[in-house]
Amino acid sequence: MASRTIEIIYFDAGGGHRNAMHALSRLIEKRHPDWRIVPVDLQKLLEPIDPVHRLTRRVTGSLQRLLIPVAPKLNLSGWQAQDIYNTALKRGTTRGLGAILPILQGFVRRYSQEIEQLLVDRWRNPETARPDLVLSVIPNFNRVIFCALRAFASDIPYLTVMTDMVDYPPHFWMEDQDQFVICGTPKAAKQARATGFYAENRIFEVSGMILKDSFYQPPQSTGMTLRSLGLSEDRATALIMFGGNGSFAATQTILGQFEKSGLDIQTIVMCGNNKKLLESLKVRANCHPVGFVNNVADYLRLADFFIGKPGPGSLSEAIFTGCPVIIERNASTLPQERANVEWVRDNGLGIVVRSFRKDVAGAGERMLRDLSRYKANIAANVVENRAVFEIADIVEQIVSTPAARPVRLVSSLALEG
Repeated sequence: MASRTIEIIYFDAGGGHRNAMHALSRLIEKRHPDWRIVPVDLQKLLEPIDPVHRLTRRVTGSLQRLLIPVAPKLNLSGWQAQDIYNTALKRGTTRGLGAILPILQGFVRRYSQEIEQLLVDRWRNPETARPDLVLSVIPNFNRVIFCALRAFASDIPYLTVMTDMVDYPPHFWMEDQDQFVICGTPKAAKQARATGFYAENRIFEVSGMILKDSFYQPPQSTGMTLRSLGLSEDRATALIMFGGNGSFAATQTILGQFEKSGLDIQTIVMCGNNKKLLESLKVRANCHPVGFVNNVADYLRLADFFIGKPGPGSLSEAIFTGCPVIIERNASTLPQERANVEWVRDNGLGIVVRSFRKDVAGAGERMLRDLSRYKANIAANVVENRAVFEIADIVEQIVSTPAARPVRLVSSLALEG
């Protein structure tokens, strides 16, 4: 197949979108060394119009000028909008984050022309290679990205890869426009068909969420055992993980409840980029903390079960390695993740609690008692996840069979001529 340029649009809110971009990029590059894969961090592109960045840049700029006499090398930069989301995840304060969604979508509508112009200007830049496919792994922005692409060119296909198990309409993942969409669950595919937005040949269903390539490879750390981590080979092991930013409050709550209950459970805690959490656990008995690593799969393979937030990526990783899960479902659960809880509950893949603070010890006791049953449910009810390979196949199919694509959604920029 001739050389191609594939753009993958992502951002860093939560980490799952970035992980999906990296996993898909690496696989396509491995299959097609002559192809050019171009990751595009949309948040960085939008910095000129990001109200959070503009406000904090002014504040930190003033602070930096005051500190120059005592810290001349200090480099302060403004926050981005995604930093608010990531900080909330790190602190475990996600209650009310669902209310931010309409604010974000209002921002996209309000600044749609400006966003389109930034994208079109980027594609028109002589130093930017003309893409053969634009692929998005983010929600909320798919309408405005598609409009910008059509203002730039009418023949470049647009593909959205959902990194959530279901859509959360309106205007979250699916939009009324002539594009391709990839769904990781039967429910999402059913939603796509029910919208009436897409022709049947524009909808693809794959076997799950995108997983990193390390989940399909032999262990990276061949000598890693529970004993090498300072843990016992004879005790039940829970792996605690709250995404790439960790959660200090939630993790400390879970560990504290386990200690009070006297449960015979040791823990591996994936702290990600949360240095405060990592430092706080280094001297804790029966606990092995881990900073940011690229071999989460190796640690999951050592665990008996998983405890964390019901994010699509974390749940998919745990289930893929045969780990039943203990997750929360309450007012702090993000709206787009509530269907993930139903998937766990309906298929008997783990235990859902209302509060880690009140219920995690009891859930841990139930998990130890019924561990074999939960593992059997995973083996019986979950299709082997080969999504990243299936998506790479679909990308190859799209770019190798160009066809006329009617334009049903006209860009505001195109209307301006």
